[in-house]
Amino acid sequence: MWGQSYGKDDVESGREPLYPMMLESPELRWSFIRKIYSIVSIQLLLTTAVAAVVVTVRPISTFFTTTNAGLFLYILLIITPFIVLCPLYSYYRKHPVNYILLGVFTVTLAFAVGLSCSYTSGKVILEAFILTGVVVVSLTLYTFWAAKRGQDFNFLGPFLFGAIIILMLFGMIQMFFPMGNISTMIYGCLGAIIFCGYIIYDTDNLIKRYGYDEYIWASISLYLDVINLFLSLLTVFRAADS
Repeated sequence: MWGQSYGKDDVESGREPLYPMMLESPELRWSFIRKIYSIVSIQLLLTTAVAAVVVTVRPISTFFTTTNAGLFLYILLIITPFIVLCPLYSYYRKHPVNYILLGVFTVTLAFAVGLSCSYTSGKVILEAFILTGVVVVSLTLYTFWAAKRGQDFNFLGPFLFGAIIILMLFGMIQMFFPMGNISTMIYGCLGAIIFCGYIIYDTDNLIKRYGYDEYIWASISLYLDVINLFLSLLTVFRAADS
């Protein structure tokens, strides 16, 4: 059984290129892709576990939201992932330092996600979780299918960058001048659309452009796309439920 060769129709057998005019080895690229999705899967499982603990163990969320020390620690948890990216930029090729930094990045962000979910009903969290999974799988399969047929999504980069700037400004305005549930739902819907675009864009880069030693950055990109999509959908469902 273990010695059985891949069939000619196996998309991961390395017999056919992932996209037209592919010059590199399909086997090496598939190996790289499997490595990225393995890392992202571990990140998402870790995030789910940490967030579940924060949501279910009520004293944790109470500490963060009702005490000065908790508020300080919450702010620290929010900015830590951005701080970790600085040394990660220098050590993303150095094993095992890169994995340690990636673990710190994931755990601190997972706490922030858990605190975002802590005062949300279980029904809303489940709805956002299921829809995120369906959308991510669907967009990933579509991107691989489109790449196989010669479509390229690199043109999305400038548009998505501009869109994320607009979304950030929209969020800041909403933070200082709240405009009600309708505005919150619009903000969440815009975020969901933008991060759907980022999933397609980053998956296309994973197929065609990321170097084999850039697996940390590829993993972070896809992980952030999924997390931000989930938070955007959570915002929509939470506003609709209130």
